[in-house]
Amino acid sequence: MSASLWRRFRKAENDEEVTQAVDVGPGGLSFEEDTAGGLGRHLGITSCTLLVVGYIIGSGIFSTPSSILSGVGSVGASLVLWVLGFVLSFCGLFIWLEFGTMYPRSGGEKVYLEAIYTTPKYFATVIFAANAILLGFSAGGCIVFASNILVSAGNVATNWSVRGIALGVIFFVTILHGFTPRIGVYVMNALSIFKIVILIFVVITGWIVLSGKTHIANPEANFTNAFAGSSHNSGDYATATFKVLYAYSGWQASNYVLNNVRNPVQTLKIAGPLGLGICATLYILANIAYFSVATKEEIKSSGVTVAAFFFRKVFGSAAERALSIFVALSALGNVIAATFSAARINQELAKEGIPLPFGNKFWASNWPTGKAPLPGLIVHLIPSIIVILGPPMNVAYPFILDIQGYPAQIINFFIIIGLFWMRWKRPDIPRPFKVWLPLAVFYLAATLFLIVAPFLPPANGVGDTPPLPYYLYCLVGIGVMFFGVGYWAWWRVLLPKVFGYELVPRKETLEDGTVVILFSRNKL
Repeated sequence: MSASLWRRFRKAENDEEVTQAVDVGPGGLSFEEDTAGGLGRHLGITSCTLLVVGYIIGSGIFSTPSSILSGVGSVGASLVLWVLGFVLSFCGLFIWLEFGTMYPRSGGEKVYLEAIYTTPKYFATVIFAANAILLGFSAGGCIVFASNILVSAGNVATNWSVRGIALGVIFFVTILHGFTPRIGVYVMNALSIFKIVILIFVVITGWIVLSGKTHIANPEANFTNAFAGSSHNSGDYATATFKVLYAYSGWQASNYVLNNVRNPVQTLKIAGPLGLGICATLYILANIAYFSVATKEEIKSSGVTVAAFFFRKVFGSAAERALSIFVALSALGNVIAATFSAARINQELAKEGIPLPFGNKFWASNWPTGKAPLPGLIVHLIPSIIVILGPPMNVAYPFILDIQGYPAQIINFFIIIGLFWMRWKRPDIPRPFKVWLPLAVFYLAATLFLIVAPFLPPANGVGDTPPLPYYLYCLVGIGVMFFGVGYWAWWRVLLPKVFGYELVPRKETLEDGTVVILFSRNKL
């Protein structure tokens, strides 16, 4: 892409100044074409900050501390990983800020991979599409919602009761965003504020316990010899780190929806760090609160309801049930935020012409309201249903965390390499934000460790998803990416060669104003 393709927009009436490229993706949509359709720019700094908070805070902080502690073996190592996850997430956020301010349009990693890896055409796009569609489900949050609702009602969480409630959640969220998009944003913002309040309450409760003014005996016991029993196996730390990073995942949420953001460059630079900073502070303090109340053994055995166990220990069984409702609502807020972002990613993929069943015009559209991408929500709905109904509940949740985290690290690796490549080959591109390169190097090193270490045998020899092999989630994640390679070869190479045609792109504007790339098959 030549430097002449770049220009700086004049200041608009609201003093907005946006640096952008005329063409970014291989489909060649201009900035105006890419942002056409839907509700337009209706998200400000507050909504984007709450989107980040809502995406990050969900099932993770309430559900994963027990499995993280079980993996690394000690309270000290567990807390170190939560701090490390915060540092790594901020390093990643700064890298994504550089790309997001260079290319202020929806899609996140999709856009950045397309800008970096321009040949072969659509290769990076299709691989990312395979990961985003097949592994972009929200089943984890739905399962946590279901488990906690059953606890609050005093019922036993059977496999099918959990599955039934989880399915109801994902259908409800799809309908909410698909038919009432503005109400969906209001609900998302309200639940994000609610989650901040709940975590503040957990933190304050922990402070009171540590002050010694409750019935909890020896609340500082877990901190006196905090690293006792720490694992010495790198695979254990890699798997636990995936879970921590999953709990922090969502710091890039605003990058996914920039077509809907007012003054996207400025908003992105404020909302991302502010949202992640709020979550990281509350996460670390909440873990300290958990460890002040329960022993290591109690936390390890608490499963996906560790926060409910925390409140039972402090306030009794009635409070446990109440807290379970709060955790369920928090998980619901996470599902609402994640689904909101995923639908826009799926829509962007369809707009670029990635071949999907029933044609791209439908999947790229804002049918039926003309304001929200219900087809993109359906693409998100289908794999969520499969995961909810598929694996056994006792291994489903930890496996979900692992399988979603591993391919994301591979994608992150190529984006970080692309950052260095773009700094070297394209220094002329305007960068309203530039990450400090040592932070990018540190994030690259951590990403490499997270790619390699999970293949090393864990200390217990079986990992945390028995009877499944400890390395299975890595292989499944890699397999999904190779499926993308095969799909690209079938679409772009095999079929045109066998049937003797070439794919010629053309643009078409839909009734709702959305511009989509379609392909004609011209005989050679």
